[in-house]
Amino acid sequence: MRIYLLFVLCLIAIHGQTQNISTKSNDVDLDFSNPKKSYASSIPSIEWEEPLSPVGFAKEGWMLLKAEVISKHPLKTVTLTVRERGALEPRSIHPWEIKPGRQMAGLNKRVYLLDGINELEIVAENMDGNVSTSIRTVHVGTTIMADAAKLRRTDYALVIATDQYDNWPKLVNPIFDARTIASELQYTYGFNTDILENPTQDQILRKLREYAEKQYEPLDQLFIFFAGHGFYDETFKEGFVVTKESLPADPGRSSYLAHSRIRSAINNNPCEHIFLMMDVCFGGTFDENQDARGGTYDEDGEPTQSELILRKLKLKTRKYLTSGSNEYVPDGEVGKHSPFARHIIEALKARGGNDGILTLSKLLTYVEKMETNPQFGRFGSDKLGSEFLFVVK
Repeated sequence: MRIYLLFVLCLIAIHGQTQNISTKSNDVDLDFSNPKKSYASSIPSIEWEEPLSPVGFAKEGWMLLKAEVISKHPLKTVTLTVRERGALEPRSIHPWEIKPGRQMAGLNKRVYLLDGINELEIVAENMDGNVSTSIRTVHVGTTIMADAAKLRRTDYALVIATDQYDNWPKLVNPIFDARTIASELQYTYGFNTDILENPTQDQILRKLREYAEKQYEPLDQLFIFFAGHGFYDETFKEGFVVTKESLPADPGRSSYLAHSRIRSAINNNPCEHIFLMMDVCFGGTFDENQDARGGTYDEDGEPTQSELILRKLKLKTRKYLTSGSNEYVPDGEVGKHSPFARHIIEALKARGGNDGILTLSKLLTYVEKMETNPQFGRFGSDKLGSEFLFVVK
């Protein structure tokens, strides 16, 4: 009994000596009185929308900055500071207006950046004294952007679209979509474009062979786009592209172009970097592993634009994006593009934001809220972390 009382008294003494320790740094917040308290959740979260990448490029000084700060506890102050790289004194300071008790704050502001390397720093502090900091670096100036044009590389686009069929219902938008996408790729991004309209299965395969026999440089890219009818056979568990002459009554599906055949032809193409996009019904069945996702994107470092391109294109790329999963997808209204193509065209017209580089991660933000379920993933010999870039010329 005495031993038990002594043990209880020790616990009381220890509890009485326990202290609550907090800090206003961004590193630690100790509260021994509540071991279940999570410090990480009390730190303000800073999310950048523009620039999205930690390292960006811009030809001109005016830049639209977008960011959001979210805190579990009410915010006290949020400040954006712009400074020249390496400078001690800031070039400009922009305090955010925070309403009392608010746990969220947003930034949507045009800021002028001088030629050279600019650092954009957001510092957020909540009423508990917890602080978060996030920095973006932006290289500004035409000379900084120009070195990317010196790289020995060519971008190719093979755009295949069908809206006139011998045995299937006609569609209204595939060729219109294809021509618009090809035009954006050619005039905005400098792609060598090739449009194949209303082709037969044999013509498609001949064109794929033609591109498989090209001589490619290590940094060359090939974009392939299919638009038209698609079909899925439950017995074969195989998806197909419906070509001009495909027959509705064809149990062997020999008049259809199987996804597996397309996948093999594209994967064995010698071009190191290939991105396939399919705006067809049941396009998501293109990959047998429908849940495979693309790799992460390494955004670290302080490269020039050409160094960034070299870094991004160092791994073999085999990526795909389809307008839906194992489902029908809409053709859209006449002259207004299909819903999927409309989002892709919008992404292309955005020119990659201020840095002039449209990455796959940026592209996906334009289709992620569609009513259908677009599928993005890897196939064949793709290397984890590989990338495909649309670089404004």
